[in-house]
Amino acid sequence: MIGGVSDPSHLLELSSAWQRMLAAIDSALARSLDKSLEGKDISSEEAAVLFDAEGPALNALILVADELRRRTVGDTVTYVINRNINFTNVCIKRCGFCAFSRGYREEEGYSLPIEELVRRAREAWEMGATEVCIQAGLPPKMDGHLYVDVCQAIKQEIPDIHIHGFSPEEVLYGAARSRTSVEDYLGMLKQAGVGSLPGTSAEILDDAVRRVISPGRISTKDWIRVVTTAHRLHIPSSSTIMYGHLENSRHKAEHLALLRDIQKETGGFTEFVPLSFVHWEAPMYKKGLIHDVRPGATGAEVVKMYAVSRLMLNNWIPNIQVSWVKEGPKLAQLCLNAGANDFGGTLINESISTAAGATHGQLMRPRDLRGLIRDVGRTPAQRSTTYDILKRFDAADEPPDFLDSVQPDGDRFGSYQQLTKPA
Repeated sequence: MIGGVSDPSHLLELSSAWQRMLAAIDSALARSLDKSLEGKDISSEEAAVLFDAEGPALNALILVADELRRRTVGDTVTYVINRNINFTNVCIKRCGFCAFSRGYREEEGYSLPIEELVRRAREAWEMGATEVCIQAGLPPKMDGHLYVDVCQAIKQEIPDIHIHGFSPEEVLYGAARSRTSVEDYLGMLKQAGVGSLPGTSAEILDDAVRRVISPGRISTKDWIRVVTTAHRLHIPSSSTIMYGHLENSRHKAEHLALLRDIQKETGGFTEFVPLSFVHWEAPMYKKGLIHDVRPGATGAEVVKMYAVSRLMLNNWIPNIQVSWVKEGPKLAQLCLNAGANDFGGTLINESISTAAGATHGQLMRPRDLRGLIRDVGRTPAQRSTTYDILKRFDAADEPPDFLDSVQPDGDRFGSYQQLTKPA
């Protein structure tokens, strides 16, 4: 028995089991794992093979990812107290994966006025949030300065809150509507108070796939142009992937390699956030609009995404965030042992995944986040958007946050279902 009994036979059995597992792994795959443990970057070709790992190879992949995570960021798992504000679902685009957007004349369309955005930001700040994440649809004939006006209004009311706002798609749209360049528009947003961009609208950075699941969506080239310009202007961003639909292992591996190349050039990504496809209400799945669309990622695919991401990005993007909204708290918790080191945010109102049929997203209280983190033997810590540690929770008897007393339902904050309910 480990930790007390002198009989070493159990340790020998474990060692033998480990050797049998290694013997069962393909030699090329084993070399990729060894390469990662030596601190070297693996190629996209090697990553594609790892995405197909199963059985003993999958077990070894998870163990290596967890070891790299431990070496790079230690045993602290971070989270941020934030609020999502998805201020309109009216959108000119018709992406096949999006169940959130509505046309201008549809009854379920909604648009929140700037005063309500400010009120929600102020409420979040008073409850301990350090960040508001602002994303929405692309309404037709939008005033190009709307995003700038939103930031100015929020920062005038709450100057110290961090605005994590506007995806590359929104930045491109805002620039077009204001008839200015992407660089100038990003400069306006920065001056108005944007602190970082969400790296969403990436999906799979392969135009052949994008033309099928989201025709008319921002191109790979333009997505890269927006984020690299933002980074050059010292506006950091997150980075993402959406998987579990039409993509294959090569697509995922090349997407990760592209993000890694951008990070080598700019150093502007704060984190990587894998987002599995939520299929239940997505038009391309529910209405059968696209042939062979998968119903989201399997549990094994989710775990492999986190593990391979750790191997691919470990030397360049150390923070890998698990999405409890997409995966649910239990699977998200397991991914902390497969390479992830961040549990995301409290969110308060998340509408985009909720619209697609996700059963999580209204609120995760800080105490619940800390409990899930501690349950896997790790130390929770509250962070800023840019990963500065604000408070570590080494003891389990810390005083409660304000949000700990709030019930995680939509009655107080206004759920997506309430927003889209006809008057």
